[in-house]
Amino acid sequence: MHRFGSIAIATALCVALAGCVTPGGLHPTGARLDVNSLKAERSLANVSLSPTAWPKKDWWEDLGDPQLSELINEALHTNPSLDEAQARARLAEAVAASLDAARAPQGELDANVIGARLSSKDPLFPEYAIGSFAWSKTVTAGFSWDLDLWGGKRDAWEAALGRSRAAELDAYAARIELSVNVARAYVSLGYAFAVQDVAEHEQQRTAKYLALTHRLVEGGLGTPQQEALADSQAASAEQEKAQADRAIDAARSSLSVLLGQGPDRGLDIGRPQMLDAGKLVLPDALSVNLMGRRTDLVAARWRVEAASLDIKAARTQFLPNISLSALAGFVAVGNVNVLQLPAREYEFGPALSLPIFDGGRLRANLASANAGYDEAVARYNTLLIGAINQVSDLVSALNSVHTQIDLEKRANIDAQKSWDDAFKGYKGGVSGPLTPLISRQQLLQTEQQLAALQSLQADLSIRLIDALGGGYGADASSGAPSASASAQAINR
Repeated sequence: MHRFGSIAIATALCVALAGCVTPGGLHPTGARLDVNSLKAERSLANVSLSPTAWPKKDWWEDLGDPQLSELINEALHTNPSLDEAQARARLAEAVAASLDAARAPQGELDANVIGARLSSKDPLFPEYAIGSFAWSKTVTAGFSWDLDLWGGKRDAWEAALGRSRAAELDAYAARIELSVNVARAYVSLGYAFAVQDVAEHEQQRTAKYLALTHRLVEGGLGTPQQEALADSQAASAEQEKAQADRAIDAARSSLSVLLGQGPDRGLDIGRPQMLDAGKLVLPDALSVNLMGRRTDLVAARWRVEAASLDIKAARTQFLPNISLSALAGFVAVGNVNVLQLPAREYEFGPALSLPIFDGGRLRANLASANAGYDEAVARYNTLLIGAINQVSDLVSALNSVHTQIDLEKRANIDAQKSWDDAFKGYKGGVSGPLTPLISRQQLLQTEQQLAALQSLQADLSIRLIDALGGGYGADASSGAPSASASAQAINR
């Protein structure tokens, strides 16, 4: 009989196992790009390379403007957006800590006293024993522990830990983004001052031209139409000057916002110096090292690793698991002392869980984890492709702008000479009013274009610093996980 019982139990277990849900046929399809497959050698062939060309942590110090350094350092301490990013990082850390705590044995102590009026109809306890009103007293201690045989909870904790590290990197990236935005707004302020200079020069030229035309008209050497045209041009120059003044106010206001201050703070910001963009030099082994120098790429790799651990955790849910539980304490009803030996009770034992039928819930959960991994991989690949191409495009733009500045300076010198000669000729009666008008318009155009190109060069240089990681990983005191530590953890 005992033999037949064992056979029956074994048969029932096999049938149950055969009917269990399985993860068969479900797997991710995403694959991370090999950075060596993204060629950039020809695009960067004419650029100087140096292992020391990576931006420093405080990269703005090399731009040579103490006021800019002061503004960026102020923004890093007062801008509320950084508090938001750091709060998200702490939230992710708390989630990871919660999952880690759930892996440990759990214990709790419970004590309660409940008074109740007992029913006199079919009473549980005879009224003569405890009366019609009694107290129920309980003091218990419980213990439980999920053994996590297949490491699913550990995988879930490590996935949350990876996302926590990614959130830390996001917070550090917010610091880089803020410093870059302050520098770019500062460049915009410098450009607004340069435009103001151009407007003032044009205002002076038109005023000078109007005064000369007025004298010629009074002397009978000009016409009222010529004077009206000159006055119209002077008014346009004054309007451009007013527009330039407004642009300065707008740029200062933008900086006030980035500093987390009111508009009066912007009024204290003086005229920026001409930022020294320096000679264009790129780090060697750019493509490979860029993965550890850009916070968005490092964070994306952490998220890919976290998503792979989500898949492992989802797969363990298909397997049987064992948990242990125990409960011990004292229970008593009536006007008696609960803390006495006869009132004791306890229970303990293991529990086995095995999913058999779940309506497809576990398979859907695994499919979701697979899709999450594929999404994280696709996101990483997109960022990697964008990062390398962004650097290449900025280098090309900087080279082009450098050439354009040289040519525009040459054009400006020629336009200035043309204006001087044309004005002298107009003053001496050698030429008519059309020649100085054309020369002055050409000079204005070259001054405006030169100011725009010099501002664009500074802006592109700052954007290139950002594209190269903004100083992340430059030293161990950066306050964020180092790129090498991230790579080791991901590739472990």
